[in-house]
Amino acid sequence: MYFQSKSIASLAPKLLQTQTQRQIEERFISLVQSCRNLEKLHQIQAQSITHGFFQSPFLAPKIIIAFFHLQKPNLALQSFQQIQQPNAVLWNVMFKGYTEIELHAETLRLFVCMRKRDVVPNEYTFTFVIKSCARTLRWRVGEEVHCIAIKTGYESNGFVGTTLIDMYSSVGVIESARKVFCEMPERNVVAWTSMVSAYISIGDLEIAQVVFEWANERDAILWNSMICGYIERGNMEAARELFDQMPGNDRDVMTWNTVLLGYSNSGDIEACERFFEEIPEKNVFSWNGLIGGYMRRGWFLKVLCVFDRMLRSPTATLNDATLVAVLSACAKLGAVNIGRWIHVFAETSGFGANLYVGNGLIDMYSKCGCIMDAMLIFRSMETKDVVTMNAMIGGLATHGRGLEALELFDQMLQEGERPDGITFVGALSACVHAGMVEKGYSYFRLMTEDYLITPWIEHYGCMVDLLGRAGLLNEAIEFTRRMPMKPDSVIWSALLGVCQVHNDVHLAKLVMNKIIKLKPEDVTNYVVLSNIYGTAGMWREVAGLKCLTRNTGNAKLPGCSFVEVGFQVVEFCSFDARHCKTPDIYQVLHGLKELLKSAGREPNVYEACE
Repeated sequence: MYFQSKSIASLAPKLLQTQTQRQIEERFISLVQSCRNLEKLHQIQAQSITHGFFQSPFLAPKIIIAFFHLQKPNLALQSFQQIQQPNAVLWNVMFKGYTEIELHAETLRLFVCMRKRDVVPNEYTFTFVIKSCARTLRWRVGEEVHCIAIKTGYESNGFVGTTLIDMYSSVGVIESARKVFCEMPERNVVAWTSMVSAYISIGDLEIAQVVFEWANERDAILWNSMICGYIERGNMEAARELFDQMPGNDRDVMTWNTVLLGYSNSGDIEACERFFEEIPEKNVFSWNGLIGGYMRRGWFLKVLCVFDRMLRSPTATLNDATLVAVLSACAKLGAVNIGRWIHVFAETSGFGANLYVGNGLIDMYSKCGCIMDAMLIFRSMETKDVVTMNAMIGGLATHGRGLEALELFDQMLQEGERPDGITFVGALSACVHAGMVEKGYSYFRLMTEDYLITPWIEHYGCMVDLLGRAGLLNEAIEFTRRMPMKPDSVIWSALLGVCQVHNDVHLAKLVMNKIIKLKPEDVTNYVVLSNIYGTAGMWREVAGLKCLTRNTGNAKLPGCSFVEVGFQVVEFCSFDARHCKTPDIYQVLHGLKELLKSAGREPNVYEACE
C-alpha cells in the first residue's frame, strides 16, 4: 500500500501488527489532533476505517472535531452519519462544532434528528441548542426545548438555567428569564450575572442594581456588567461610584478600560485623561481608548503626542487599530511626513500586509494630497474590501480625477464586489468632478433599484451639486423638490455653492433664507453668500451681511490651521501671538504683503460696519 505521508506511512500493516489495539488507537488520535491538512485528514480517516478503528468512541469525535476546525461542516456531518450508534458525546461534538462556527440552524435541525432517534440529551446538549435558539431569535423553539429540559430533569442544572436566562433576555422575554432564575435551586455567580445583564438589556437599571446587590457572590464579570450598564445609559457618575466600591482584587485591566472608554465616549476627555493616568497596568486597549477620545474631540495633535509616548514607553504595545487612528489624525492635520514615517514603521513592525492599515494609508495619502502614493498602496494590497475601494474612489474624486474614480467603480462592480452607501457617495462625487450628468443619474438609479440602498442626504446633495454645476439649475431645484424628505442644510448649502459657481445672486438670496431657518449658526454659508455679493460688486450687501452675522452672534471664529515643519506639526490661528518667534513671523508676513503690493496685487477691501 502506498502512503503519501511519512506520519501515515508509520501506520503500515507490519507496524500495526506489532502494537496493541490501544496503542494503535492512540496513534490515530495523535495524528488527527496534529493534522492541519484536509487531504491528510482524509487519508487518516480512510486508514482508520480500513483497520476498524473509525467507530471508536475516542477516535470518531476527534476526526469530526478536526473537520470542523478545517471549516468543513459537511464532511463532519458525513463522518458523523457513518457512525453506527453515536452516543450523546458524539451528538454534542456535532452541536458544539455547529455553534462554534455560527451554523445555528444546523444545530436545531440536528437536535430534531436526535429526538427522532430517541437519544436522551444531557446538560451539554441543552446548552448548545438553547444558545442556537437565542442566536437565531427562535425563542418559541427555545420554549419547546425548555419543556424537554424540564421533562428530562435538566432545568435545574446551572449551565442549562443560565443559558435559558440568556435566551429569554436576548428576545426581551424578561418574565420567563426571571422565572427560570427564581426556580434555580442553586444560583452561582454566572446566574446572577445573567440576570443582571437581562435587566440591563431592557434598560431597567434600578432592578438590575437590586439584583446586583442581592447577589451572594460577585466576581469581576458581574461588577463589569453592572458598570457597563450604567456607562451604556450615559450615567458615568453611577459607573464611577460603583467602580470605586469594587474590591481592588476584582479590578482587572478590562474594568479599568471599560470606565476609561465610558469617559472617552461621553466626551469628558479631561476625566478620561485623569483616569488613564490612574490605570496601574495599561494595555493596548487603554492607549487606544485615550486616542479614541482625542479623535472624537478633534484633538489630533494630542493623538500624535500619545502615539509618541507609546513608542517611548518600554511596556506599551500597539495594534492595527492604533496605527489606523494615528494615520487618521495625520490625514486631518495634513501631516504627510509623519504619515510617511508611520508607513515605514508599519512595514517594519509586521503591519505591512494588514488590510486596515492599508486602508488607513490610502486615506491618509489621499487627504494629504499625495494621490499617487495612495494609488501605489492600493495596487500593492493583496487583499481589498469595500472600505479599500471607497477610500480610493473617494480620494480620486476629491483630487479631480473623476474618470479614474469611475473606472475603478465600474471595475469593482464587474468583479462582483458589492458597493455600499459610501461607495456611491464617492462615485457620485466623481461624476460631479467629471461633469457627467447622465452617468450620475444612472448610478443613482443603480443604487436605488439594483442594490436597494435607500439614498442618504449626501447622495441627494451630490446630485443637486452635479445638476447645478452643469448649469441645470431648474433641474437641480426640481430634484430637490422631489426628495422624499425635507431638504436640510446640506442640500441648501450645495445649492448655494451652485449659485456661487454661476454667480446667481437672486437664487442665492432665496437659498440663504432657507439655510438661515435651518442652521443660522453656520457662518460658512454667510461667507459663501458674501463672496457671491463681492463678485457681483455688491459691496453694500457685503457690509450688511457682516453686520447681520455680528448682530446675531454668528461672527466667524478666528481661523486655525496646521503646518507641518519637518516632523513637527504646528497650530496657528488668526492674530496668533503664542509662538516664541511671533515677531519674526509677522515681519516676514509684512514683507510678503509689501512684495505683493509692489507687484500690483491689491486685496479686495470693502467697508465693514462697526
